[in-house]
Amino acid sequence: MTTATQEETLGFQTEVKQLLHLMIHSLYSNREIFLRELISNSADACDKLRYEALDNDGLYAGDAELRIEIEHDAEAGTVTVRDTGIGMNRDEVIQNLGTIAKSGTADFLKQLSGEKQKDAKLIGQFGVGFYSGFIVADEMVVRTRRADSEQGVEWRSKGEGEFTIADIDRPARGTEIVLHLKEDAKEFADEFRLKNLVRKYSDHIDVPVRMPKVEKARDEEGNEIDGSETVSWETVNEATALWVRPKAEIDDDEYKAFYKHIAHDFSDPLTWSHNKVEGKLEYTSLLYLPERAPFDLYQRDGVRGLKLYVQRVFIMDDAEAFLPLYLRFVKGVLDSRDLPLNVSRELLQKSPQVDSMKSALTKRALDMLKKLAKDKEAYQTFWNTFGDVLKEGPAEDYANRDKIAGLLRFSTTHTDSTTQDQSLADYVERMKAGQQKIYYIVADSFNAASHSPHLEIFRKKGIEVLLLHDRIDEWLMSHLTEFDGKSFADVAKGDLELDDMADEAEKQAQEESAKAKEDLVKRVQQALGEHVQEVRVTHRLTDSPACVVLPEHEMGFQMRRMMEAAGQPLPEVKPILELNPDHALVARLESTEGGNFDDLAHILLDQAVIAEGGHLDDPAAYVKRLNTLLSA
Repeated sequence: MTTATQEETLGFQTEVKQLLHLMIHSLYSNREIFLRELISNSADACDKLRYEALDNDGLYAGDAELRIEIEHDAEAGTVTVRDTGIGMNRDEVIQNLGTIAKSGTADFLKQLSGEKQKDAKLIGQFGVGFYSGFIVADEMVVRTRRADSEQGVEWRSKGEGEFTIADIDRPARGTEIVLHLKEDAKEFADEFRLKNLVRKYSDHIDVPVRMPKVEKARDEEGNEIDGSETVSWETVNEATALWVRPKAEIDDDEYKAFYKHIAHDFSDPLTWSHNKVEGKLEYTSLLYLPERAPFDLYQRDGVRGLKLYVQRVFIMDDAEAFLPLYLRFVKGVLDSRDLPLNVSRELLQKSPQVDSMKSALTKRALDMLKKLAKDKEAYQTFWNTFGDVLKEGPAEDYANRDKIAGLLRFSTTHTDSTTQDQSLADYVERMKAGQQKIYYIVADSFNAASHSPHLEIFRKKGIEVLLLHDRIDEWLMSHLTEFDGKSFADVAKGDLELDDMADEAEKQAQEESAKAKEDLVKRVQQALGEHVQEVRVTHRLTDSPACVVLPEHEMGFQMRRMMEAAGQPLPEVKPILELNPDHALVARLESTEGGNFDDLAHILLDQAVIAEGGHLDDPAAYVKRLNTLLSA
């Protein structure tokens, strides 16, 4: 290190080394996106300066024009991207260019497979911004000065595990990035190619992107004068905020390009909604539904929210106050005319105007999902990615609970498929005559739900049952009480009431069968003692000898296991054992005496618990009883 320049060489963060190695040795199918990413970063830097200058216009230092400039040198093989934004100081350069300061980095790296094509898509999904320059450059040089600093900084790296940083004299604020192009990327040092890329990817940027325009001086006869030329700057992009333009003037490609800019996503969005509100409140919103999930989707305290502007002045990147948490996957822009320019996150949490906008934007997002649901294939793509997050909605948003319920998708016995593609409206349409409830069962897996003994009578009668097998499902159903006037019923809890769908002869036969087994029920109750709350005859089984049932309002087995795994102490709950009076094993139990009766009764209980996905308190005792029975 030298004192004069304060130059030092530092190593990249481990995650960056892995990422750079992958980028340098793997190729995107579309290398040209590097320019879009660098222009997006420059636009963000300009937005940040505009915001900070609200409180300190001295940051402009006599140059209030925010712009991005792109130059190329075909002979030297370089492309330069320069902006007049906020810039960076030395510490910010080390932090921003030496690490990946984004949640989910570890998850991202775990998914890297080493297969170029798959990993390229993952990089795009992650949105690596600045580092995409190494796709086309074998060396990158960054010169920058923060607007409130007098000291410039130079960062230089070949992407090989380390970078050099030094203090420099730099008269202008902002950042300049010089890319020394690889031999196979010299095509990008071309004026026509660069202009086309700016118009293709960054036409919507609300900062002018300029390129030098060289004109030869001419004599009176129009002939070029050798060695005499003038250079002017030509604005290449539209340089108008896309969301303030009329919808009729914006084509789909522009909407898609803008989404990729704000979301740092390489995939097209599934759909979007552009809306302008005038009246008591005036604001414009542009909301997008992504196709891919960010890596921090299930980190409820992770970065989320809309890009907030006030009268087209950028305020903050992730304003989470305008959408509920269960819609955290929605991306977009909100531009308000009613909020103060100095609004902060704390003020947003206390503003009635924000509450009003949040309510309207939530309905707008749900309507967007409802519209998308008309395209079954597109909605299935959404549901497979974000369905578990949307299931958080009924508990968090009572006012929109019915709308959210209509957007939910489930596996059911109608299709017996693991694909969750059946809506509650589909279920209600197929309900049997006389059926008053929507039946469901919760289990740890699709197979456990689909093969549960509780479904036997429903399959026999042709009554559809929702098969819930996601970890969040039992919690969801505790907050989802009805749909379209129909209440929900867990088939594994409480008494089974199918009387409305049974004829008189069937009811009479059931009553006689229950009466005939009264003595057996008493004997089993005595044999099991405190292991069960109650023993009774059931008519919900056709193939299984027994099943366990929980009290109607008791927490289910799945939720209990989740709570216990989280260290939450829970009171003991004794199950209800129900016996199938027509099963051969129950008939054998009835004719058994002495100790063998007790063993067989315990075996029936333990098997019923296992069939429900439960865990035995004493597996060894179960095995011992079963071995005794088999060897008898």
